[in-house]
Amino acid sequence: MSYFPAFIKLDNKKILIIGGGYIAYEKLDHLLDFTHDIKVIALDLSEQMQTRIEKENLVYEKRAYNVGDIADFAVVVVAVDDIPLQAAIFKESKLYNCLCNAVDSVDYCDFIFPSYIKKDDLTIAVSTSGASPAMAKHLRRFLERVIPDGIGEFLKEMKQLRSTLPKGKERMKMLDEKAENYIKEWSK
Repeated sequence: MSYFPAFIKLDNKKILIIGGGYIAYEKLDHLLDFTHDIKVIALDLSEQMQTRIEKENLVYEKRAYNVGDIADFAVVVVAVDDIPLQAAIFKESKLYNCLCNAVDSVDYCDFIFPSYIKKDDLTIAVSTSGASPAMAKHLRRFLERVIPDGIGEFLKEMKQLRSTLPKGKERMKMLDEKAENYIKEWSK
């Protein structure tokens, strides 16, 4: 079954990453595009992970995972090679209603990390529902090349217009035409 595409607002939502290797670093790097309320628990950290945690001033505890560690978190990312631990944390996450992602174990995931593009307010996510992360990555790279560099400025202008013009059909029509014209100019 495919994953439902949703963009989750992470404001006031605490994130826990369990693990400190390369994959944990990749997940941390992606999450930092959207929030800094992240804690890491790991026995060991890669040099990259250590540097990023220090740079971002994140909370890190050098230890193994303990049952109950996820109780206060909205999202947990399990980036360890221990499949029984992934399964146990996934099962435990149901007690606390937190979303769980166990890397490379879709059976223990409430969500997956898509390949994505982030340019200011524009975020485009690409997913193959786990069928081919490589295809998602290459499609993302293709899309990155065709998105105009000025998209961020255009979106700021659109946001400002939406906040100042009165709601209604006239505003919707004007903003729709403006967006359509931008795409037409960009695709010439």
